[in-house]
Amino acid sequence: MHSQITRPAALSLARRLAGSLLSVLLAAVLSACANYAGIRSDKRFAEPTGYATTQSIPAEQGHWPSADWADQFGDAQLKGLIAAALQGSPSLEKARARVASAVAFSEGANANTLPQVGAGYSFNRQRYTESAMVPPQFAGTWQSENKAFINASYDLDLWGKNREALKSAVSGVHASEAEAEQVKLTLSSAIARAYNELARLYTLLDISRDEVRQRREVLRVTNGRVTMGLETDVEKRTAEANLAASEVAVAALEGSIQRTRYKLGALLGQVPDRGLAITRPSLGAGDEVRLPDNLPADLVSRRPDIVAARWRVDATLHDIKVAKAEFYPDINLTAMIGLDAIGWGRFLRAASRTASAGAAIHLPIFDGGALRAQLKGRYADFDFAVANYNETLVNALTDVATQLSDIRAVDAQIDNAVRSDTAAQRALTLALAQYKAGLTTQLTVLNAQTNALRSSQVVANLRMNRRDRQIALAAALGGGFTDASESTTKAAPVR
Repeated sequence: MHSQITRPAALSLARRLAGSLLSVLLAAVLSACANYAGIRSDKRFAEPTGYATTQSIPAEQGHWPSADWADQFGDAQLKGLIAAALQGSPSLEKARARVASAVAFSEGANANTLPQVGAGYSFNRQRYTESAMVPPQFAGTWQSENKAFINASYDLDLWGKNREALKSAVSGVHASEAEAEQVKLTLSSAIARAYNELARLYTLLDISRDEVRQRREVLRVTNGRVTMGLETDVEKRTAEANLAASEVAVAALEGSIQRTRYKLGALLGQVPDRGLAITRPSLGAGDEVRLPDNLPADLVSRRPDIVAARWRVDATLHDIKVAKAEFYPDINLTAMIGLDAIGWGRFLRAASRTASAGAAIHLPIFDGGALRAQLKGRYADFDFAVANYNETLVNALTDVATQLSDIRAVDAQIDNAVRSDTAAQRALTLALAQYKAGLTTQLTVLNAQTNALRSSQVVANLRMNRRDRQIALAAALGGGFTDASESTTKAAPVR
């Protein structure tokens, strides 16, 4: 006896088979979809406390530099020059423009997370053909079509692509702001160092002018001794040559002072004549040099270049999440309402109303590897940003250690150099007195002058170099910058 399948049972069986087939097909499609399996990075941040710095960067119970760190030198002109540069420097204007560009980009990214609403109107005058499927009342006639509508769209952003793009843009804003602070710090320290160089040149000019005065006195005494037959023309010509050489040195220093003034004018973003208005510096010794105790841990939030590098890494992390979201379906909702009518008379009637609503779904299946290549590129950007951060941190720690070491080395030299200079000046005074009294030779005086000149130059250069290192150390410690933002970047590897 053969069983018979009823019609309802057959329909039920067909539905089950169709459902099973659909499930199999869906599973096959999803398994064939683009995916990012195997793409990752194991790069990590370098921790500042992970470096051995206790000897090179000792805790000295000092303080971080303040924003007005240049005030420690007690020169009102320097303070004014820095303030003027921060107002009108083209370099700083470029940095501000980059910040403004980053802010505008973040505003655009934020707009992508919100619903989009627009409105439109169109008018079209058309003659309808008599040889096609056109209603008789319109065939062969000219008609006007009016359309007015309001439309809206919204990306559901189920996988957070737009939100992550916004976070990346915001991190870019923070990075640009920190980079602008780095430009300010670089500019202010460059002005302070050039100003200190101007002070050095003026001090060396004083020494050289004093040397000219002394050598003129030696030439005067030599001329008298030649007249009395106590010296020959050899000593006279030697004295004249030494005087001329000293005058050349004075002229060279005066030229260097002019060039340094021009340099300062350029740093101010002004024409060269602005530099000529800068008077002789009156810089003091500055504050006692002592490092703060919380180095190197706090340096990462005190140096604008490190902060900028960290935010660049943070931006690439969000870019990676954006690239990953591209592998998942996109769902966009759209809606429209408006009026559409042929002829002016029917345009504003209720019968001309039109409306629509819908959803669009996009799922990448086969893209030839484009999405995977894009994600690999984002991971490469991340690796680069991490390496740049680590390099910036190492350079910052080395910078602090180097400036401190240079200052301590100069401190160890200054006392001996001052004692040497004091002795050399006394020897020169005695040699000149003895030469005038006819108790020694010109050669002894010339040797004493050479020694006194060199020792004075050594002391001047050491003092100016120490102040230059003080300025560099203030910049190495961030120049009073403090990061008020908070990055979400972690040291863990990115999956």
